[in-house]
Amino acid sequence: MAWIALVLAGCVEVIGVIALKQVSMRKSLRSFALLFASFVSSFSLLTFAMQHIPMGTAYAIWTGIGTVGGAMVGMFMYGEPKEARRLLFIAMILSAAVGLKLIS
Repeated sequence: MAWIALVLAGCVEVIGVIALKQVSMRKSLRSFALLFASFVSSFSLLTFAMQHIPMGTAYAIWTGIGTVGGAMVGMFMYGEPKEARRLLFIAMILSAAVGLKLIS
C-alpha cells in the first residue's frame, strides 16, 4: 500500500507542476486551488509512504516521478524540446528509481 501511495504522490506532484504553470500563465482562483490541493495531497501521500518506506528511497522516487513527469508534460503539453540527450537523462532517472525499488 505504501508503494501505491508513493506513486500516487508522485503523479499528484506532476498535477501540481501543471497547476504551477497555469498560475504563472494566468492567475485564477481555479489554478491556485488546484495548485494548493495537489501539493497538499502529494505531501500527505508522501508522508504516509515514508512511514513504511525508508525516507531516502521514498523521497528519491517521489522527486524522480515529479522530475520525469514535469519534463514529459513540458515536452508534450508546452512544446519543450524532445532531444535525444534529454530523453537519455530521463531514462537514467527512471532507471535509478527502479533500482531503488529493487533494493528496498
